[in-house]
Amino acid sequence: MLLLSLPIGKDGPVQKLPALLSKYPRWCALIVGALSATGFEPWGLWPVTLLCFALLIHLVGNAPNKRRAAMIGWLFGVGHFSVGNNWIAVAFTFQAAMPIWLGYFAVVILALYLAVYPALAASGAWWVNSHAKRAAKPGSHIPLILAFAGCWTISEWLRSWLFTGFAWNPLAVVWQSQLELARAAGLFGTYGLSAVVVATSGLILLAVHRQWRPLVAGAAALAGLWLYGLEIPTTPSLQKGPRLTIVQPDISQADKYEPGYEAINFAKLAMNSRPLPDQGPRLLLWPEAALPDYLEDGYPYRYYYYQPGESAAGARARLTTLMQDGDVLVTGANRLVIEKGKLVAARNSVSALDSSGTLLGHYDKAHLVPYGEYLPAPWLLRPLGLARLVPGDLDFWPGPGPQTLTVKVGDQPVKVGIQICYEIIFSGQVVDSTERPDFIFNPSNDAWFGTIGPPQHLAQARLRAIEEGLPVVRATPTGISAIIDADGRIVQRLALGTAGRIDARLPVAKAPTLFATYGNILPVGFALLLIAGALLPLARRRTSS
Repeated sequence: MLLLSLPIGKDGPVQKLPALLSKYPRWCALIVGALSATGFEPWGLWPVTLLCFALLIHLVGNAPNKRRAAMIGWLFGVGHFSVGNNWIAVAFTFQAAMPIWLGYFAVVILALYLAVYPALAASGAWWVNSHAKRAAKPGSHIPLILAFAGCWTISEWLRSWLFTGFAWNPLAVVWQSQLELARAAGLFGTYGLSAVVVATSGLILLAVHRQWRPLVAGAAALAGLWLYGLEIPTTPSLQKGPRLTIVQPDISQADKYEPGYEAINFAKLAMNSRPLPDQGPRLLLWPEAALPDYLEDGYPYRYYYYQPGESAAGARARLTTLMQDGDVLVTGANRLVIEKGKLVAARNSVSALDSSGTLLGHYDKAHLVPYGEYLPAPWLLRPLGLARLVPGDLDFWPGPGPQTLTVKVGDQPVKVGIQICYEIIFSGQVVDSTERPDFIFNPSNDAWFGTIGPPQHLAQARLRAIEEGLPVVRATPTGISAIIDADGRIVQRLALGTAGRIDARLPVAKAPTLFATYGNILPVGFALLLIAGALLPLARRRTSS
């Protein structure tokens, strides 16, 4: 419908716009990059994103050299990431009451770095196109579109792991609300789906330049993906799993660590945790860092001051008052690392305990947030007065990676995969490959991130469900808590900034998807095929000669 509505006549505004904007390509790239981020939540203007990427491809194709193409890609990225990541500014207001303007300054500084990846994609696409167009049909945009889709995919994959990675808001997220297309993430992953978004933008460019034959072929391929997505049932997956109680206490970040608020915050958790009449055994799920108490025995006595009974056993006993026989509580609660009687680090953890107060196991967060949970180069930054956003002087240490924690709810064994907060955004890195879980539990603390970060976080969790064929359950202190089925649909949710609970059964998992089996080798391979397709005319010319 978008393509059909475009005025693509010879004198139409779409024909004039590229020529007018190309007079100021750098400003155009910056502004278009900023507008492109409006396709992310909470705005959801994905057609705007498609149009912006069509303009970006046009600007890159018209760049006189690779260096200029890289500059256009970099400026686009500065705008794109400054708008898409602006929720980060809110987090800075919780660190020593920093002014909001300093947070926005940090957002722009981060964008200056993240924009390197679009710059790499743009320069790589320009280089491939400069070689391919020597043998392609004159005026053809196919090599440029294929090259840009492939290079963008590789740049997102690189962004997910270089320098610990920052995978927030891959381009594919703009389609998380279009489940018929988003389902392709189960085939070739989120980064492969990003290539489809870029290629769809390329269809707009083909329409503008009236290249009908490749336009029809591309539209047919897109329609094929849409038809594949139509296989999703019209109703959510049957909920046959264990009973769940997900608690959202609505504890603001300002109150979370405030002295004297421990009892108030616990009362908010407790109010929505007690079993309902005839509910039966259930999995009780609390958010990240829900408890200030230490649940493990063996720490020096001073660390248990102010806990119930001034002991780990006392803290666990208080929790059992909220449970019935057969219940299991899975909650965020930090752990300590003590070596030779000295506290050296902490771990952002999730612990499970049964209704008798017995600890059943732990999961330690593996993918920690730079500046949030540890301070890089502390020898340099601490003298400058910088500190972590999370209160305390100790850095957190990472855990070993994705693990499955098996617990017994009543008589029913349940395999719980756990990804704490930020970890859920890393495509292909969220499931224990040796023991596939029944679902992924994503306890999080999104209270840092204002009103923009939480819906973006939820959108990315939906893609993990589609990729892995597993339900995802989120528990957060202020929202958005939700149950997401294995097809990426939100079964139930609690609105941002509200207190409440979700009582439901766990949706069933699906068979492992293609992506769940092979991981990110699929999107990277897909990207390389696209780049090879861009170079195909050149290979044909060499073969014929």
